[in-house]
Amino acid sequence: MIRLAANLNWLFQEIPMTERFAAAAALGFKAVEILFPYRHGVAELVRAREAAGVEVALINSPMGEEARGEKGLACLPGRQAEFRASLALALDYAKALACRRLHVVAGVVPSGVDRGDCDRAYRENVRVAADICGAAGVTAMIEPINTRDIPGFYLSDYDVAAALVREIASPRLRLQFDFYHCQIIHGDLRRRFDAARDVLDHIQIADVPGRFEPGTGEINYPNVLAAVDASGYAGWVSCEYRPRTETRASLAWAKPYGISGN
Repeated sequence: MIRLAANLNWLFQEIPMTERFAAAAALGFKAVEILFPYRHGVAELVRAREAAGVEVALINSPMGEEARGEKGLACLPGRQAEFRASLALALDYAKALACRRLHVVAGVVPSGVDRGDCDRAYRENVRVAADICGAAGVTAMIEPINTRDIPGFYLSDYDVAAALVREIASPRLRLQFDFYHCQIIHGDLRRRFDAARDVLDHIQIADVPGRFEPGTGEINYPNVLAAVDASGYAGWVSCEYRPRTETRASLAWAKPYGISGN
């Protein structure tokens, strides 16, 4: 059975963040994910979550200095102490929100920095994240992101990401599989999904090329989601897309999965 979650940074942008939990629950979502919880006080997020009665399926680790265009800290050489401090903050939020998955955002390779230095920093930080998150009962997630949307993003290959999860071999390190990013990076979605099935623990969806809702682009989502269901995957499938109009209208495609869009 496909279980849909609502990404609260992409959906319901027409209302304040703390109202989005209840709005998601009213449409039938049982879980949400929050990419940027640190823009809000943890207490207000906890109140909103508890009042709505939804699970927080995933949050992101802090992105670094937005003014400098940083999109994550894990691949940045010489910033390991800052990375560990960011993990501590992320786990404070995760604990308060009863969230069991933390996307450890890789980041953008800085201009003029040797790629090999980024490789070493990233591997070290991902291992550390798996250990620290594991001790807190949280699963560290890694996600490849296409370099069209985020130029220079360090982790942009699903085969590389899956191989790293297998190499580290921690039960608290898993792959976050986003069909939108995978389609742009590789294509051949069903084979890519099948190849990574043993190491993935969270799925995200949006259509290509506009990152709008399923049914607006080139991905056959009824086919894709049927394959996901047939694989035995029982985790969350998060709607991480940009609604073309308003959120409720954008969810008409999700009626077969228990969501009451228009």
